[in-house]
Amino acid sequence: MKSIEDCKYSFPTLSRKIAGKNLIYLDNAATSLKPFNVINAEKNYYMLNNSNIHRANHQLANESTQMYEGARKKVKEFINAKKISEIIFTKGATESLNLLAYSFAISNFFEKDEEILIPISEHHANFVPWQQISKLFNIKINYYVPEKGVFNEDNFLNLINKKTKLISFTGLSNVTGQIINIKKIVEKAKNINPEIITVVDGAQYVPHIPTDFQDLNVDFIVFSSHKMLGPMGVGVLYGKSEILEKMSPFLYGGEMIDYVTKENSTFNVLPYKFEAGTPNVAGVIAFAQAIEFLNELGMKEIYEHTKKLTKYALKKLSELDFVEIYGPKDDSHYSIISFNLKNIHPHDVSHMLNDLSGIAVRSGHHCAQLLLNNMNIKSSCRASFYFYNTVEDVEALIEGIKKVKEWIK
Repeated sequence: MKSIEDCKYSFPTLSRKIAGKNLIYLDNAATSLKPFNVINAEKNYYMLNNSNIHRANHQLANESTQMYEGARKKVKEFINAKKISEIIFTKGATESLNLLAYSFAISNFFEKDEEILIPISEHHANFVPWQQISKLFNIKINYYVPEKGVFNEDNFLNLINKKTKLISFTGLSNVTGQIINIKKIVEKAKNINPEIITVVDGAQYVPHIPTDFQDLNVDFIVFSSHKMLGPMGVGVLYGKSEILEKMSPFLYGGEMIDYVTKENSTFNVLPYKFEAGTPNVAGVIAFAQAIEFLNELGMKEIYEHTKKLTKYALKKLSELDFVEIYGPKDDSHYSIISFNLKNIHPHDVSHMLNDLSGIAVRSGHHCAQLLLNNMNIKSSCRASFYFYNTVEDVEALIEGIKKVKEWIK
C-alpha cells in the first residue's frame, strides 16, 4: 500500500537537479508527473505487444485489445459511470469538447430559439468550440460574466431559462483554483429546464476530487490522462448513453464504421461510434496504471492532502505584502494559486524561480484570456499542487519569491 508521504520516490522526474537544487515541481495544472508504473506500462506495450486493437485474432492483438478495454473498465469504475459504453477515449479534454460541440451541431440538437450558456471564465478549450459552432451553425450563445474572476453559482443559474439547451462549465478553474458545486448547478438547471444538457470540463476536477458522476447526474464530463499521472495524448469523454445514441459522430473512418456502400455508411455501436482511427493504445493502457496508482493512494486522501497544502500556501503568500493573489478567499480555493509580484512581470518571476531556486511554476494567461481580462490582468504566475508536493515545497516557493523580490529592486 502506497502512502502519500513516500510516493515521491515513484516519480523519476523529481530526482532531477535544477540550478543545482532538487526540482520542486509546481506546474501540475499544466501536466502532472508520471510514476514508474505508468512509464513502464507504455514502454512494455511497445516492447511486447505493439498491436492494433479490435482488428485481428493473433495473440498480440488479443492481448492489446484486452488491456485497452480493461482500461475503459477502470475509467468507468473510477468515475462511477453507469455503463462501460459511456466511456469514450479521445486524445484529450480539448478534443472531447470539440467532439461534443460539433456533434451536437451537426445532429441538429439546437432549435431556432434555443441557446448555449457558457461562462467567460472557462479555459479556451471549453469556450472557443462553443463560440465557433455558434458562428458556423447560427446557434444563439449567451455568456456569464463573473465579478473579478470569482464564479457565482446563483448568478450563473439566474441566466438559465426554458430556451437554454446546453450549459458547459468547469468543475475547478485552472486559473483561480475555484471549485464549482457541480451537483448544485446540474440539479437546479434541470429544475429550470428538464431538457437542458449539462457539460463539465473536469480536466482539473477529476484528478483531485473523489467523483461519482451518477450522483452528480451530469450529462457529460471531459478530462485528460496527463493531468492525473497518465500519458499525454489520451482523454476521456463520459456521456449518458441515451444522449450519445442520438448524436452523429464527429470523425469518420476506422473502427467507428459498421458497413459501407457507395451510397452510404452505417456506424458502430457505442463507444466505438466516436473512436475513429487507431487510438493511442499504449497511452490508454498506461492510463489504467495511473488510475491504479491513484486508487491505491485513495482519492479522499489526495484531496485532503492537497487541500491542506493549498491552505498553507495561501496563508504564507498572503503574508508577503508585495504579492497579489487571485481567486476566491474561502475554502473553495483549491490546488491552484495564481499570483503576481507587484511591478515585476510574471515571466521574469517564473524564470528566476527556476534559475535561483529550481522551482517550476507557470506564467502566462493560462489559456483563459477572457478570465484574466475580467480580473484586469494580462498574465500571472501560477503555482499548482498535487499529492507529491509537500509543506517543504511551499516553504521553498515562499523563500524563492523573496529571493526574486530581493534580486529585482
